[in-house]
Amino acid sequence: MKYIIIGGVAGGASTAARLRRIDEKAEIILFEKGEFISYANCGLPYYIGDVIKERNQLFVQTAANFKQRFNIDVRVSSEVTAINTENKTVSVTDLTTGRQYEENYDKMVLSPGAEPIRPPLSGIDLPGIFTLRNVNDTDRIKEYVQKQGIKKAVVIGGGFIGLEMAENLHHLGIAVTVVEMAKQVMAPTDYPIAALVQQHIRSKGVNLRLQTAVSGFEKTETGIKVMVKEGESMDADIVILSIGVRADTKLAANAGIKLGTAKGIWVNEFLQTSNPDIYAVGDAIEFENPLTGQSINTYLAGPANKQGRICANNIVNGNTESYKGAINTAIVKIFDMTVGTTGTAAKHLLAADIPHIVSTTRSGSHAGYYPGSQQMTIQIAFSPKTGRLLGAQVAGYEGADKRLDVLATIIKLKGTIYDLAEFEHAYAPPYSSAKDPVNMAGFVAMNILEKKVSFVYWDEAVTLAQQGTLIDVRTKEEFSHGAIPGAINIPVDDLRQKMNEIPADKPVFIYCQIGLRGYLAYRILKQNGFKQINNLSGGYSLWEACNAETNALPPVVKPAEAAKPALAMA
Repeated sequence: MKYIIIGGVAGGASTAARLRRIDEKAEIILFEKGEFISYANCGLPYYIGDVIKERNQLFVQTAANFKQRFNIDVRVSSEVTAINTENKTVSVTDLTTGRQYEENYDKMVLSPGAEPIRPPLSGIDLPGIFTLRNVNDTDRIKEYVQKQGIKKAVVIGGGFIGLEMAENLHHLGIAVTVVEMAKQVMAPTDYPIAALVQQHIRSKGVNLRLQTAVSGFEKTETGIKVMVKEGESMDADIVILSIGVRADTKLAANAGIKLGTAKGIWVNEFLQTSNPDIYAVGDAIEFENPLTGQSINTYLAGPANKQGRICANNIVNGNTESYKGAINTAIVKIFDMTVGTTGTAAKHLLAADIPHIVSTTRSGSHAGYYPGSQQMTIQIAFSPKTGRLLGAQVAGYEGADKRLDVLATIIKLKGTIYDLAEFEHAYAPPYSSAKDPVNMAGFVAMNILEKKVSFVYWDEAVTLAQQGTLIDVRTKEEFSHGAIPGAINIPVDDLRQKMNEIPADKPVFIYCQIGLRGYLAYRILKQNGFKQINNLSGGYSLWEACNAETNALPPVVKPAEAAKPALAMA
């Protein structure tokens, strides 16, 4: 049996290695257009920023090592230019020598990946304007930064790679401006989580320009002028284009292989394309989102590696293993913060007309009495009927990654908010609290479903004082440092004594710093005859960050906000 794999890196290389492990006698050829077959794509920004010092650390496997260990014929700098599905051959060009030839196959795997988006803007091909997708891009950027004495950089795009590049250029002492056309960074997240990130970015001295579209570039005597549609311009010594990527489907489309509604290579549950002898994995494919049922792409190394294993199993053993899709779990380090998302964001559930409830909680990363505890924000979306967890986002510092993994596991296994509440975690004061932030998210969601609390959200807060009585239940000192306009201050510990000061015939809106004391105040008033009560989801701290971002105010989020010990929530 002869297998041809087109494309290396995560999907293609993992497929090739798995094929060899289960079929020692097969002939396997891996074609890679670039010079490298398996490298740490996600580590490229950190090499540019000198966080990763040695270039060789980026390479998972070299072509020579891959050949020696797996007995795979690896042909780098070799571009497959056409597929003849009738004759089962591919046309190949050796990019080093220019030689053109054909190679036949029994089964093929497509792993062409994705390509950076380069919009047709004037001046986009000027020297000093780069995209970052592979090792060659990385080498060019690093060399340019080192030789040109870069002082000012403009990063276009506020996605994961764009923000990683902004951090790493800032780490080199370069003044960085991030330009994003949308109203928020990190499109997979909902606005409240993005607002926390944006405030943190601004606190580091990065110039963040949202809702700003770039219209073109001009070469100047000192560098590059970045023009925006508002008629302004920014000077830069280097520009990083991080607008996004699109599935590279040209080869498949030209061969008559079916593309899907998301403009990726269509595959069935066995990762088989419309041609039964051709499979596909990685960034170029699309599949059904297990939460929304819609067809999606995912540009993540984790799913690509898992797809490679499943694909190889199906090629050798027959179509016996189904790929269940990905829930797009992703995480990023942004300066001191860790931010992650899994499942489907509330805004995308809304767009898909999927009923859901949103809840935002803030908890300490570990026990508040143990030094170093920091606030962590968890936002979840769940079904109002079953409590099934549909999406989750985490923004914090220490321990944010492990909470995201727990939430992703619950979503992947079709779990519910009740599973969050009952989740058994490893507890010791340096690592967690007896009630982990994941448990707290579950407790609050249960209280919502059981109608023990009802919420309003940050974007409703500015009009609450006109709709009823807005009560700040924090301490007088906290209230004096800032409050929502129109609020009156009745600390939660004084609430029972001052209940007669609150009109019982009007709606009552409560908030505290993070939502916990607001919940306690809600329960006190509810059980004393008040009918119309709502607590502010996420509390004043979340409202403050969102309000600051909406109104372009200075950053209010400290880099490492200390957490206080939690009180009872259930």
